[in-house]
Amino acid sequence: MALARVVATRRSAPRPIGSKLAISEGGELAGSVSGGCVENEVYEAAREVLRGGDPQLLTFGISDDLALSVGLPCGGEIDVWVDEPDPELLERLADVVLRDARAVVLTDLESGAQRLLLDGESEHGDTLIRGGHSKVVELEGRRVFADVFGPPPRLLVYGAVDTAESLCAAAKGIGWHTIVADARGKFATRERMPSADELIVAWPEETLAQVQPDHATAIVVLTHDDKFDVPLLAGALAGDAFYIGALGSRRNQERRRKRLLEAGVDESTLDRISGPAGLDVGAQSPAETAISILAEIMAVRAGRDGGPLKQASGRIHAEVT
Repeated sequence: MALARVVATRRSAPRPIGSKLAISEGGELAGSVSGGCVENEVYEAAREVLRGGDPQLLTFGISDDLALSVGLPCGGEIDVWVDEPDPELLERLADVVLRDARAVVLTDLESGAQRLLLDGESEHGDTLIRGGHSKVVELEGRRVFADVFGPPPRLLVYGAVDTAESLCAAAKGIGWHTIVADARGKFATRERMPSADELIVAWPEETLAQVQPDHATAIVVLTHDDKFDVPLLAGALAGDAFYIGALGSRRNQERRRKRLLEAGVDESTLDRISGPAGLDVGAQSPAETAISILAEIMAVRAGRDGGPLKQASGRIHAEVT
């Protein structure tokens, strides 16, 4: 099979960097690199590669020449790399995916040479993996596409209340792995939390030890109870979670802040807590509150403010960190 992947985009683009289209020797297609507007051209390039041709770096956009054939109606440009991956590399990569492990595949965009780096194998590879998104980088003076693989982001919700179920349902809709934990077994049940991928009945310290939040984990605390909130937030602040949020009024947030300081939490770390959690969209119901919180989590992960796109001057589709 040949594999085409989006390695760079400029302005608005229909598919993000890392999107893939596989083409078999028999002509079967799987995936997409543009949503349909350049697939025919990419398919022909892939057929050439499968006939023994060299890997190709293709550029598509709305230039005068391309507009008549495969121009992108969305007004952006994409670079697509097409090659025939090494079967041994694909087998190793399949094992990475099956184990929910993390890795990066480095492809030289001139020679086509490829290598796979596992998490922990090299400092540079770990930096790319931790960045969480695929991109073109320069290594030793050469342009290289770093294609990052790993499990989806995780959402840990402590407090099995109605908003927890709504949060999990929304997060699963964007492909995230959802975990709900609560020390109260009568709350953390499958009947109450059908959208949770994992249910944990445990106190905060046990929960954090079991989940081990990392740089790809968001944590939301919904319990409104110091015996749960304080140890969970204190433990979360000592870890690498990219988002830590807590529900509650502004008065409750200030009271909780004092409790955390009394518990020995460094004051300089408290600004990592988003509280009250969520964007100001006027949310009232649990479902609306969940959308507000998830929107803030996505904005933090993308390094955005979360304001109206109409007022933004940057790219609509941010590179996710």
